[in-house]
Amino acid sequence: MKQFFLICLLSCIALAANAALKEGDTAPDFSAQASLAGKASTYTLKEALQKGPVVVYFYPSAYTNGCNLQAHSFAAQYDKVVAAGASLVGVSLDDISRLNEFSADPEFCAGKFPVASDADGKISKSYGLTVKDAESGKKDSKGHDIQHGFAERTTFVITPDGKIAAAIGGLKAKENVDKTLDVLQHLVGSH
Repeated sequence: MKQFFLICLLSCIALAANAALKEGDTAPDFSAQASLAGKASTYTLKEALQKGPVVVYFYPSAYTNGCNLQAHSFAAQYDKVVAAGASLVGVSLDDISRLNEFSADPEFCAGKFPVASDADGKISKSYGLTVKDAESGKKDSKGHDIQHGFAERTTFVITPDGKIAAAIGGLKAKENVDKTLDVLQHLVGSH
């Protein structure tokens, strides 16, 4: 019985350690290769925070249904992000060549915001997100094999001091965008 209790306790501690970061936590800084309107460059969170709040949204994969909808929704409502004095970056385990296409595609990111490559999953893991291994035979919406892992869909709104103002997870793509915009509006209204 004692051994069972100890195993349960250790499991709970491990789960808590792997949980996504929460409101009030310090956002891990990161630098990554990113694409904006099809052009690769280096994205640095620290530099972006010097200009105002940053929305960092993690998504499973470019060219998959939910991620396509989420990117399109953020692009269509990007003026609301800018009106809140914020910037936006998407992060996935896609490689940079795939993101160059996705970022420029008028149906998705439409060249409005950068998408960063977290090919090894280190950025996602630093935010406490679950990263699943690539699934054999999984295809994207263009019919191509997806050969990378997947981070869970979670969005973080980060204030210029590097603190997480909101962690938005467990929602479908469009709901995630809507909730993020609500958080930004509240953030602007409280200042």
